[in-house]
Amino acid sequence: MPEIVANSVLPATRIPITLQTSDGLNLVGELALPIDRQPTATIVCCHPLPTHGGMMDSHVLRKMAWRLPALADLAILRFNTRGTASAAGASEGVFDEGNAEGLDLAAALAFVRDQGLPTPWVLGWSFGTDVILKHALDARTEQGLQGAILLSPPLRFSDVSDLDRWAESGLPLIALVPELDDYLQPPEARERFARVPQAEVIGVAGAKHLWVGEKSVVIALNEIVAHVAPQCSPLPSEWDGPMERWNDLVQTSE
Repeated sequence: MPEIVANSVLPATRIPITLQTSDGLNLVGELALPIDRQPTATIVCCHPLPTHGGMMDSHVLRKMAWRLPALADLAILRFNTRGTASAAGASEGVFDEGNAEGLDLAAALAFVRDQGLPTPWVLGWSFGTDVILKHALDARTEQGLQGAILLSPPLRFSDVSDLDRWAESGLPLIALVPELDDYLQPPEARERFARVPQAEVIGVAGAKHLWVGEKSVVIALNEIVAHVAPQCSPLPSEWDGPMERWNDLVQTSE
């Protein structure tokens, strides 16, 4: 069977969406779904810092949408927070250092509720982890929230009061912390997350803040699936079916 490589795009139903915030902004997003079956769970993704190039198309999030609907029966919702642009388009508004971005996350979780998508988790990367720590608990809908996964949490815009609220919630909090992270490495992460009894800090040997390299991406995706859809873990490294290859100029089929 063909190997799944860095630019492999597996089959999914990919739907451009517009999220509407409670303060009147339109945000650009995409929902990726399994093609021939209902998703077993939903992941709402919050991207890295937009003032430093973060967006819904940041590579780990894009690869989640490329692979996990087919490999793990997951629905993947990505969106550009206010003032953020990517190839998918630009969201209205201006960057607000993780404050008003809570309204953006609330709009995404409301969309999950309104679409009847199952078992919502939130996943943040870098800046997105702070948005989740600060706001995800307030943004819960009637469907509830299963937990949060944090990639490279810098704990920059969030503080101890946010961690204490997560501790009180009892919800799972999984932090994937690169060994070579520029901002927060595993030993300090374990100390700072210790105030959340249910937090699980997973140090990732050799990885860096930006999860560069297919080896690091595979580790991250496997850890995500192990917590959100353990019945599909570990992920296969090959795919017996239609598969496309993506580059910045053209998308080709195999």
